[in-house]
Amino acid sequence: MRLSSIDIHLTCNMPDTIDPLALLRHLYEVAVQRALPLHNTAAHLPAPPDPAKGRTLVLGAGKAGGAMAQAVEALWPQDAPLSGLVVTRYGHTPPRPAGLTERIEVVEAAHPVPDAAGLNAAERILELTQGLTADDLVLCLISGGGSALLTLPADGISLNLKQDINRQLLASGANIAEMNCLRKHLSRIKGGRLAAACSPARVVTLTISDVPGDDPSIIASGPTVPDASTCADALAILQRYAIAVPPEVSQALRSGTWETPKPGSPVFAGHSVNMIATPQQSLQAAAEAARAQGLNAYILSDEIEGESREVAKVHAALARAAAKGLGPFQKPCVILSGGETTVTIKPQPAGTPRGRGGRAGEFCMGLAEALQGQPGVWALAADTDGIDGIEDNAGAQVTPDTLERAAALGHKVADHLQRNDAYGFFEPLGDLVITGPTHTNVNDFRVLLVL
Repeated sequence: MRLSSIDIHLTCNMPDTIDPLALLRHLYEVAVQRALPLHNTAAHLPAPPDPAKGRTLVLGAGKAGGAMAQAVEALWPQDAPLSGLVVTRYGHTPPRPAGLTERIEVVEAAHPVPDAAGLNAAERILELTQGLTADDLVLCLISGGGSALLTLPADGISLNLKQDINRQLLASGANIAEMNCLRKHLSRIKGGRLAAACSPARVVTLTISDVPGDDPSIIASGPTVPDASTCADALAILQRYAIAVPPEVSQALRSGTWETPKPGSPVFAGHSVNMIATPQQSLQAAAEAARAQGLNAYILSDEIEGESREVAKVHAALARAAAKGLGPFQKPCVILSGGETTVTIKPQPAGTPRGRGGRAGEFCMGLAEALQGQPGVWALAADTDGIDGIEDNAGAQVTPDTLERAAALGHKVADHLQRNDAYGFFEPLGDLVITGPTHTNVNDFRVLLVL
C-alpha cells in the first residue's frame, strides 16, 4: 500500500467506524512527522560564534542528514557564516525549499553496505577539520545510518574488507550495539575520532536517535562522543558471531592498536550532545493520536530488541489476549512498540532464490503466523526512515485474512519465513507499506489495532 495520502474514516470518534488500515497508516505518519528535523532543531541550536574570531562548520552523517542540514540552514541567522558537508543515503536528500540558500553541501552514499562515495565523503569531512581553532564552532548532525555512510577504515583495512565485514554483521543476528562496537574500532572517524579531529574547536552534536536506549555513543557509531567499549569487546564480537577477518585485524584488536578515545579524554572538553528526536517521542505522538480517536493506547517499549519473528510472537500473544477480553490491555486499543529487532539470515539450499525484505517485514510474517487469522486484529510494522532493509518498502501490514489471502495465491508464510522473504510474501497481497524516504529515522515502528 503506497502512502501517497492518508485517509482516516471516522465518525464521532466511535471505534466501530474505524477503517483499520487507514488508521494504522495515519499513526505511522504521525510518528514520522514527530521526528522530522525542522520540527525539533530550533531549541537546540547554539549561538553563532563571533564572526570576527571564529566560524561555524557543519559536519554530519545519517539517513536524516539532508533534512537536518536543511533545518539548520533555514534556522541559522542569515548574516552568520555557515558552511560544511553532510552525507546521507542515496535518494534521501529532501527537495530544497524555495528560497533556501545552500550553505551546507549534502552528498549521498550507500547504506547499509558502505561504498566509495561514503569513503570519499568521510575523507573530505576529516579534511574540513584541519585548521580549526578554539574560537570555531562545529555543529555535528548525526542520525541513524551514519555508521555505513561515514566510512573510513582503520589503517590496514581496505574498503572491500570493510564491506565484507559489514555484510557478515548484517546477516549474523548481532544487535546494533554489537555491530557498532566493532565498526567503531575498525574506523578512523567513528567512536569519538571525529571529535578528536575537531579539537580545539567547540563541538555541539545534534542527534536523532535510532537505537534502543538513545545512547549517543551507539547512534551512527558515535563519531563525536566518548567510547567506553574496547578493542577487547570488538574482538569478542568477532568471535561470538564468527565474523571472518584476516589475522592482522584480530591481532590489531588484540593489541589495542585501534583503541578509541575514552570518557574523560580532554578532546571532549566543552562538547555537548542534544537529542532532538527519539523513538519514545514518536510512539507517544502516535498514542495521543489514537486516544484522540477514542481508542485506548499502550506503549510496550521503545527499546525492544531480539529476533523479529520471536518479538512478533510476543506481540501476537498480547493482541490475542486483548481480542478475547483478557490480559492488561482493554479493547478497542492500539499496542505500540519501537526499538531495533534483528534478522538472522538462514542458509539456503543451492539454487533457492534469495529472500527479500527487512526486519519490519519479517516481524509481520511472524505476527501473521502467530495470530493465525485472529479476528479483530490488524497490524503495521515499518521503519521510520521509509526503507525496510534494502528494498523500496518501509514495511508491511497484517489483517485478519492475511493467511487466507496468501493461501489463495499458493503462498505459505512458513516457507517465506524460512528464506527471510517478507517482500515476496506481502507484495502479491498488496500489503507492502511504501512511503519513499521520510528524511528522518527513529527506527522501528510497530502498531497493533485490536477491535
